[in-house]
Amino acid sequence: MARVSVITIFLLIFISGYSQELSTRPITVSDTSRVRIVFAGDMMGHMPVIDATYNDSTKSYNYTPIFEYIRPYISSADLAVVNLEVTLAGPPFSGYPQFSSPDALANGLKDDGFNLFITANNHSLDRGKQGMERTIKVLDSLQIMHIGTFKDSVEKSKQYPLFMIKNNIILAFLNYTYGTNGLKVQYPNIVNYIDTAEIRKDIKICRNQADFIIVTIHWGTEYQRFPNKEQREIAEFIQKCGANAVIGSHPHVIQPMERFYNTKDSADYFPIMFSLGNFVSNQRDRYRDGGIIFELNLEKITSTKIKSCAYLPVWVYKGTFLGKTVYRLIPPDRFSDAVNTYVLDDKDKQKCIEFFNDTREHLKNMDEVINR
Repeated sequence: MARVSVITIFLLIFISGYSQELSTRPITVSDTSRVRIVFAGDMMGHMPVIDATYNDSTKSYNYTPIFEYIRPYISSADLAVVNLEVTLAGPPFSGYPQFSSPDALANGLKDDGFNLFITANNHSLDRGKQGMERTIKVLDSLQIMHIGTFKDSVEKSKQYPLFMIKNNIILAFLNYTYGTNGLKVQYPNIVNYIDTAEIRKDIKICRNQADFIIVTIHWGTEYQRFPNKEQREIAEFIQKCGANAVIGSHPHVIQPMERFYNTKDSADYFPIMFSLGNFVSNQRDRYRDGGIIFELNLEKITSTKIKSCAYLPVWVYKGTFLGKTVYRLIPPDRFSDAVNTYVLDDKDKQKCIEFFNDTREHLKNMDEVINR
């Protein structure tokens, strides 16, 4: 138990958030505006997870309990982003290799505080044209912002790049994927694939309008704990084009964060979070049974810079509670609560502690950033 408390002390978890209301008032030189953004990794839809959320009494699905321990952290952010690595294509629901999850998944994530969904990934076309379009329709009906896939070019021209104002800071979001598992996008649908010409053009548009540009990207090699050469080359290209940060997904394990320094001022840097790992999944192997929630704290006086970065390790618990299979996301500061509520056995306790320790060791190069 002592090892967990050390990890808890180590984390900088900024629970007190700022106002989530949009503001359009003019900014004066004396203003100091701040924005806190959190990013979650791969939201998977394996069939055991879908089955675990089904309620026999109500004949409905409910994902909300999965997030009970992280809800205060997510909902206190100005903006919470998640990689939706499933389609919401309707029944019959299915897991790997072609995902279709209940609409209740989107409701659960929204209730937890997530308000921007990333949709360009290798599972975007798992249910073809109908599945991609229905996913967009469901998110629109729930008034959830999303980027990466589009019904047609008219829709894309209206919604992309995605700009928003948070606490007087103008943010721009871009999203790309390396591919869609060999499935071809059908006209007039659009999936944003990694294309350097398109990325350069999109960033140029953003530079004329935004204070801070964030590129979310689906890339890398599955289950590899370090980025490959192609990831590094793409990240460097994005930085040279003028973006301000890269947030990656797809490997299903955590990959380290690295920084490019933009100037001699060490406070001005370009963070690359190569992979956040899994957010919710049924993968139980070491390194795959969890991920991180990455946090960017931005500050604007006359220009917008990164004030600090932080991360929250989140382990996925799978067990039995009141005779039913349950999944719960467990951060270090709620470990004791989870142990007492769900009666984690010694094996689960050890796996959870192992994940926290693995994560801290793997991201030790972030200590300087977290504590700055």
